Amino acid sequence: MVNFALFGAGRIGRMHAENLVRRSDARLLYVVDTKPEAARALAEALGAKQADTEKVLSDPDVNAVLIATSTGSHADLSIAAARAGKAIFCEKPVDLTLAKVEQCIAAVKKAKVPMFVGFNRRFDPSFRALKKRLDAGEIGSVEQVIITNRDPGLPDLRFLASSGGLFLDFTIHDFDMARWLLGEEPVEVFAWGAVLVDPRVRTEGKDIDTAMLLLRTVSGKMCHINNTRRAVYGYDQRIEVLGAKGMLRAANLTPTSVESFGAQAACGDNPWPNFQTRYAAAYAAELTSFIHSVQTRKPAEIPPEDSRNVLLLCEAALRSSQTGKPVKIKN
Repeated sequence: MVNFALFGAGRIGRMHAENLVRRSDARLLYVVDTKPEAARALAEALGAKQADTEKVLSDPDVNAVLIATSTGSHADLSIAAARAGKAIFCEKPVDLTLAKVEQCIAAVKKAKVPMFVGFNRRFDPSFRALKKRLDAGEIGSVEQVIITNRDPGLPDLRFLASSGGLFLDFTIHDFDMARWLLGEEPVEVFAWGAVLVDPRVRTEGKDIDTAMLLLRTVSGKMCHINNTRRAVYGYDQRIEVLGAKGMLRAANLTPTSVESFGAQAACGDNPWPNFQTRYAAAYAAELTSFIHSVQTRKPAEIPPEDSRNVLLLCEAALRSSQTGKPVKIKN
């Protein structure tokens, strides 16, 4: 049994908490939030207790922390948890700055505790099956990866202003998938960014809402990523990998596979409407991976070093979109 304390009682925190209490190998002991009343409400609903950071980190019964707070607090909470000897599950990204991520990596190494970063899409059953077949050589050597990631609509504009921007908040998942599927670190990034969905994204959110990106590895493998904050038909999540012997594709998931055929047209369900429904299985599966690493004392499947390498791609994409030129990655 792995005993957890949850930091963050918002939308993501609640989802993780509900996944935890469904498990037989984990127990939620505490919920911590900057709004104690929110922490108390979530904790009481799930049989846990509301607490503060000091209480959680000093309690020897707490084996692990799950950090689902706002991004700006991820690294500091992770460092404090590492120093307290707690295993760490941290939502992406660890931080918006390279210096802070490296400080966190150093603290985790010194404490010798497992730290897992929540790039949940690697745990989607379809994407994971694609990766397994890719690694088995089904399509030969990888040549191109195409990633489509389109949100159904804009988040709150106040969130955009503090999110770190499209590349750090949104494309960050695609950069992780690109590294995972290419099997090599990208060495060059070219990015176009634009505001095509809502002009307030630029004026109020200080951000962009649409992007296309190209990545290249040292051996010449390529990846194309396309992003938008508006897809009126649903949450569009697709991957194609082209290899020397063929192609692997993971298509959109829909609530049902029922199709209607009439004289004029054929139609089926739209894709799932949001990330909570589309990646429900992935969020549950990543907890399984983390808990296994805690129980077996093995390294986490997605360590904080991966977050560092993804952040390098995010920073390069931002510079490229601002300069209109490709940017080389310096590890």
